[in-house]
Amino acid sequence: MLSLLRRLGQESRASVAVILVLAAVPMIFLTGMGINYGMAAFRQSRLNTFADAAALAAVTPTMMAESTDDATTAAVDTFNAQAGALAGVTYDPNNLSVSISTNGNERTVTVSYKAMSVDNFPNIFGGNTIALSGSSSATAGQAPNIDFYLLLDSSPSMAIAATQTGIDTMVSHTSAQGGCAFGCHEQDPAADDLGNPNGEDNYALAQSLDVTLRIDNLRLAAENLTTTAQQTEAEYNAVYRMAVYTFDIALNTIGTLTSDLSTVDSEAANIQQLEVYSNNWLTAYDDNDDEDTNYDTAMNGINAIMPNPGSGTNIAGDTPQEVLFLVTDGVEDETVNGGRQMSVINTALCSTIKNRGIRIAVLYTEYLPLPTNSFYNANIAPFQSTIGPTLEACASPGLYFEVETGGDISAAMAALFQLAVQSAYLSR
Repeated sequence: MLSLLRRLGQESRASVAVILVLAAVPMIFLTGMGINYGMAAFRQSRLNTFADAAALAAVTPTMMAESTDDATTAAVDTFNAQAGALAGVTYDPNNLSVSISTNGNERTVTVSYKAMSVDNFPNIFGGNTIALSGSSSATAGQAPNIDFYLLLDSSPSMAIAATQTGIDTMVSHTSAQGGCAFGCHEQDPAADDLGNPNGEDNYALAQSLDVTLRIDNLRLAAENLTTTAQQTEAEYNAVYRMAVYTFDIALNTIGTLTSDLSTVDSEAANIQQLEVYSNNWLTAYDDNDDEDTNYDTAMNGINAIMPNPGSGTNIAGDTPQEVLFLVTDGVEDETVNGGRQMSVINTALCSTIKNRGIRIAVLYTEYLPLPTNSFYNANIAPFQSTIGPTLEACASPGLYFEVETGGDISAAMAALFQLAVQSAYLSR
C-alpha cells in the first residue's frame, strides 16, 4: 500500500509540473502583450504631445505675423525634432501631415502623424511593430493691424478741475464770481470782471494754484496712450497707426495718421483748451452764446476723414481695421435749427460711422453734477442721468468706459485701448 501511494504522489507532482509549464505559456504571452501595448500607448502619448507642440508652434504671436508656408515649416520642424529622438519608435517624416486654413484673422493648424512602435517581445504577435497615429489642432487669431483716430473733447466744459480738491480750491479762490470750478480760458477776462489777482482768467489762475484741469489729464492720457500702443503692437506683432483730433466749435487736427507713435506722443502735447474771447463771446465780434461743443461738425468731419476698414491682415490688398476713440463729457452745446441746443449726443451720428464697419470706443469723462449752479440746474440737470447711457449706445459693443471726476483718465484710456485691441480678434 505504501509503495502505491508513493507512486501516485510522484505522478501527481509530475502532472502539476506539466500543468504549470502549460499555464506559463499564456501568462508569458499576456505579460509580453501588456508590455508591448503599454509601451506603444506611452509612445503614442508622447507623439500626441509632440503634435500639440507642433500645432501651437504655428500659431504663436510671432508666427501669426508670418506666411502659412513659414508656419508649416515651424510645425514640421517642431514635430520632427522631438519624434526623431523618441526611442522605440520608427518614424518616417513623409508620414507627417500639416494642414493650415485661414478665416480672416483666424488660423487653424492641424498636425497628423503615423509611426510604428517597436515591440519589446517581437515574436509574440508574429510581428515586430505596432502602428501608431494621431493628430492635434490649434486655432488662434492673428493680431490685426489697426488705425486709431483719437477724437478728444477740448470744449470749455473740459476745463473743470480734475479732482474734488481742485474744484474746492478753484471755488474758494473765485468768490468774486460766486465760486467757479472751471478754469475757463479767456482772451479778455477783464470784460467779465472776474476779480482774479492781476486780472488773469481762470485758466491762468488754475495754473498759478497748481490745480490740474481735466483737459490737462486728457492731454497727458493721450501722450501715455502712445506708450501703451507701442508696447502692445510689439507684443502682438501688429502695426498700429494713430491720428489725433480735438473738437469744440470745430474739428481740429492735432496730428494726422502715422505709424510713428513717438511723433503722436509729441503732437499730443499740443492739445489745448479752447480759448474764447469772454463769457458768451467766441471772438470780439462773435457772440455765440457759448455754443462751443459741436458734435455734428466733429462726428461728420471725422467720418469724412476715416477710410473704410479692412480686415487688418497682412494679405496683399488688405487694409487696417479702423477704430474711432471718442473721449468726451457727453454734452452737446450748439446751434440746431436756428436755436441753441444743449443735449446728449445724437446717436445717429455714431450709427452712420458704425454702419461702415468702423468700431467706436467711447470714454465718458463724467459731466459733474453741479446742483448749486443755476445754469446747470436749468439746462443740464434734466438730462444729466442719460449722458452715460447715450454714450454707451454710441459705442460699439463692449467698447464703453467711464471715469468719474478724480478718476485716472490715463488708466481708463489704456484699458479702453486694450478692449479695442482684444475685440478686434473677433471681427470678421
